[in-house]
Amino acid sequence: MFQAILMMGGLGVAVGVGLAVASKVFYVWVDPKIEAVEAVLPGANCGGCGLPGCGANAEAIVAGKASVNSCVAAGDETAEAIAGLLGVAIEAKEPDIARPGCYFGTDDADLKYIYNGLSDCRAAALLNGGMKVCTIGCLGLGSCADACPFDAIVMGPEGLPIVLEDACTGCGTCERVCPKHIITLSSATRRILREYTTDECTTPCQRRCPAGIDIREYIRQITLGDYHRSVQVIKERNPFPTVIGRICPRPCEEDCRRQMVDEPVAINYLKRFAADYERDAGERIQPYKAPATGRKLAVVGGGVQGLSAAFFAARLGHTPWLYEAADRLGGLLRGAIAKERLPEDILDWDIQGVLDMGVVPRTNMTLGKDITLESLFSEGHEAVFMASGGWDSRLTRMSGEEVEEPVGGVYLMIDLIKSDTGRSNRIPVRDDVVLVGGGISGLRSARICADLGCENVLLIFREAQDDLFKEDAELAELKELLEDGVNVVFNAAVSELHGEGGRLTHATYVSLDKGVETRVPAQNLFLAAGRFPELIFVQNAPEVPTEAAEAMSTVPLKWKAAAPYKNPAFAGEMGLLARGDALTDFSAAIRAIGAGRRAAASIHELMYGIPLDLPEHALTPDDVIQDVDHVENVGKTARQIMPLCSARERDRCDELELGYNEDKAQIEAARCLQCGLICYERSTGETVHSLEETAQPEPARAKGAA
Repeated sequence: MFQAILMMGGLGVAVGVGLAVASKVFYVWVDPKIEAVEAVLPGANCGGCGLPGCGANAEAIVAGKASVNSCVAAGDETAEAIAGLLGVAIEAKEPDIARPGCYFGTDDADLKYIYNGLSDCRAAALLNGGMKVCTIGCLGLGSCADACPFDAIVMGPEGLPIVLEDACTGCGTCERVCPKHIITLSSATRRILREYTTDECTTPCQRRCPAGIDIREYIRQITLGDYHRSVQVIKERNPFPTVIGRICPRPCEEDCRRQMVDEPVAINYLKRFAADYERDAGERIQPYKAPATGRKLAVVGGGVQGLSAAFFAARLGHTPWLYEAADRLGGLLRGAIAKERLPEDILDWDIQGVLDMGVVPRTNMTLGKDITLESLFSEGHEAVFMASGGWDSRLTRMSGEEVEEPVGGVYLMIDLIKSDTGRSNRIPVRDDVVLVGGGISGLRSARICADLGCENVLLIFREAQDDLFKEDAELAELKELLEDGVNVVFNAAVSELHGEGGRLTHATYVSLDKGVETRVPAQNLFLAAGRFPELIFVQNAPEVPTEAAEAMSTVPLKWKAAAPYKNPAFAGEMGLLARGDALTDFSAAIRAIGAGRRAAASIHELMYGIPLDLPEHALTPDDVIQDVDHVENVGKTARQIMPLCSARERDRCDELELGYNEDKAQIEAARCLQCGLICYERSTGETVHSLEETAQPEPARAKGAA
């Protein structure tokens, strides 16, 4: 008996020691902040935040991967309490809504995949690729509806998901379970920041549009008679519909599938019709915008790109201040286009629409003279976007002879060459000089700087030496410069600028073949492109604590500047003024609008510390995607002719083109095939395939459906 008691006691001691050791070995430390945040959350574990329970949401909030107001089951008081625990400021949360992205259901598809009794989209996709004619189309088995924890999705009669917006919390469950990325979260912010990808169902006209307008949808709204909604869809990507409806070169129409039958749809004339509806009604129609963030930013340059950047920044919830050197906004559109094509009142109408979005205009303000980077940052702007143009912009202001210096030490190379006639230089050239591009002009400019006694002259060319200089005289001049101590770098481009106060101090250039960055002193930067690059200026984080920095009034402002992310078509390009970047304001306005949106998206991402990276599978013109080479079951219909002002009445017409009336617009809009990736609407006839035909998938011929 005693031995048994002793044995049991010893076993208990051993177990106790083992548990004590295990508690030390396997002890899991829980961050007190996570515990505090979880204690504030309601404990509903509803999944509305998109995470598996309140504990996971608390971890994500503390890690900065979820916002303090990410809990859909809690109110503002909870968000404010969490913000207080973390010592952060709270901004209004823009609601996310799930949004389907497929236009045709499986019942409408000419060629469908046999799912062999499977009832889940993920299983179908894993087992057989979920293939039908359209490789990215909706499988129609309703996994998103089954997975939605709030019953906010139902499958419609066409076999496509329908989102009940009042019930949707934006938790993202549907997005995670969809194997084809058909249903995704959507909001004004997401749509502005988003670049199209190869995973999406895009139309040929949409892919060709430099601004990426959802052409299919705004034309569909015209056929429904909802002109108000049509204008909203256009303004999702284009704040100048009335202007662009008159002057666009219409690249979208070149890729319209309708021309495989007769003539392309008059896409731009329909845009003008919808925009004129807004103007004639006198009621401003605006797209959705995010809640106010309380963040200020400055946009320098009141041309199309600057106005567009300010418009999209305002839609992102920020307060953009727009600074223009001239007395009126509009840039080259004021004087470069004939008035019978673009009357000034039309331009003024669209500009006022931009201002009504919440943009604060300031005219007769030139960067480097009336305002400086230092003054803009001191006024509370978190970022400054420079879209001031260059030589061509000066011509519209009748100041072509004036030397402009938007940032201390940054000039156009043409000003250096012109001002040096007879060595009567009007530009203060300092010791450390960087010159960018120019070919022979670059060599000549480097010679001017060397003769003026600059200690360090660096000449940077994007091209290889053999591609740029081939003549004996050119090579001799290059050799002479090298012998005089001028440094020349080929296959490189400037990628960033750095400065203190109102002056440039350094430049960073990147080798285009190896991607290696080098930072060099630069008190002067001369650009051969004839214009200043689009740059986003942000303040460097202070190297001393904020309180100490505020007390040290003598500490100069430090900043850096980089270009917005590239157009996906030129994603492989590096550096400023690269291929695909704006080199002149005489380029099409529709391209400037697309560049303005990308600038606003880049500013937003920089202010929130988001990397300026393009999304995976960003769509480019070189991507191989499904398409069609002909259409079937589409009857011929004539394109509606644009009414013109007759020669007899020319003196009484403000415009040469008079625009569509409603009847013409409805007839023309009905010609749209409402395309998807390879799908489109039939206009005559109907093709029905038997079960035996659908059982053997064949290369897509796109007979009218997805």
